[in-house]
Amino acid sequence: MAPISYARRLTDMALQAPDAPAITCGDDQLTRAVLESRANRLARDLAGAGVTVGDMVTIALPNSVDWFVAAAAAWKLGATPQPVSARLPGRELEAIIDLADPKAIFGVDPAAAPGRACYPLGYEPVSADDSPLPDAVSPAWKAPTSGGSTGRPKLIVSGDAALTDPESPPLLFPAGSCLVMPGPLYHNGPLVWSCGAWLAGGHVVVLPRFDAEATLAAIEEHRGEVVYLVPTMMKRIWRLPEETRNRYDLSSLKVVWHLAEPCPPWLKETWIEWLGPERILELYAGTEGQSATVISGVEWLEHRGSVGRPISGEMRIFGPAGEELAPGEFGEVWMRSGRPTATYRYVGATARTREGGWESLGDMGYMDADGYLYLGDRQQDMILTGGANVYPAEVEAAINEHPAVRSCAVIGLPDEDKGNVIHAIIECDPGAVTQADLSAFLSDRLVRYKQPRTIEFVDEPLRDDAGKMRRAALREARLPVDNVR
Repeated sequence: MAPISYARRLTDMALQAPDAPAITCGDDQLTRAVLESRANRLARDLAGAGVTVGDMVTIALPNSVDWFVAAAAAWKLGATPQPVSARLPGRELEAIIDLADPKAIFGVDPAAAPGRACYPLGYEPVSADDSPLPDAVSPAWKAPTSGGSTGRPKLIVSGDAALTDPESPPLLFPAGSCLVMPGPLYHNGPLVWSCGAWLAGGHVVVLPRFDAEATLAAIEEHRGEVVYLVPTMMKRIWRLPEETRNRYDLSSLKVVWHLAEPCPPWLKETWIEWLGPERILELYAGTEGQSATVISGVEWLEHRGSVGRPISGEMRIFGPAGEELAPGEFGEVWMRSGRPTATYRYVGATARTREGGWESLGDMGYMDADGYLYLGDRQQDMILTGGANVYPAEVEAAINEHPAVRSCAVIGLPDEDKGNVIHAIIECDPGAVTQADLSAFLSDRLVRYKQPRTIEFVDEPLRDDAGKMRRAALREARLPVDNVR
């Protein structure tokens, strides 16, 4: 079967099974038919505001059924959904609007974006016409944002049009399955998994926001077959009281996908022991989509610490002089898609490239003799202290094993003697752990030069709901004024 537009696919699904659940979020649920009706009405409002093929439509809505209606309405007109956090500060939202130049914005007050069509939270379509619109294809099916290591926003516009082949088996999950999504839809992973499951005829159960016990309850209630998690979520679920964790029936669960941040080996092992290695799958890729690796729990037990082998595109490890490195040698990870057309384009940034079509996201790592990739930190995150290289992820993994630690961030701060000292920011309940406790805990886990010299305790989250953390911003906030560039 030839690919069809996302707009046509949603219409076809509504005709085939109008009463089948499409999207559930909290107490709200939309059937395929109701979603189709609302999306068609909303698309006509957008068309009245001048939205047409190729335009950006910024979606600043929280996780909700309305988020999917807005995305569908954009696709109906051949426009590109451009998701952002509903909690963005005004200056950051302004910067993204300047980059995207959207014809319409969901989730903001009209006063926040003068001269643009704005649809605040809870907006109801004016149009009463819910009949299908003329078919249209978005030239880019999504355009999420990324702050990257610099904190400056950029758009990553997909190189793929909004086209799908209903007869092509989905890569990420069985067709028609129920996906439980506790992650924020403005991030690429939750966006890709949720829209993929939805367009594959599945039922997408989105949590309003992540809650460890609520995630297990949603799997049980909706007989979830696939769940998307990041390691921060996995840790919080695992640290629920055992009687709470075991209260829920997870027998329907076929796949636990985890990605977006490094998973400490101890945490991965606990999940493999709990649910079985066949159900645990990890993916490593950038939003840019040049290449991706996947590894099952079964493979991981044989290649402990790996993120898998490439399943699309190519990856190679190059040294600082541009030489390709042998298996086991640590260097920079470079990728290329091998496709005749680009997988993405940046707005507001420039890709790091090298001869031969290779691109880098700044990640470091090595490959073993079997082609399995092992990651370290990004180049800009490495700490040079007293002449030794220290990778924050290694230190963070050791700290995160402490039962009182919810999350942590390790950064380098300037030091006259050593160049940099290792500083740990620990997220935990007040008084739950002391510096002496943590130092003793780390003494048999890390060599002395890798142990934090200074420790700071906080009770606010260090990572967002998608598991993302900006070490650069945390470091800048702690630099003396005369050190800030």
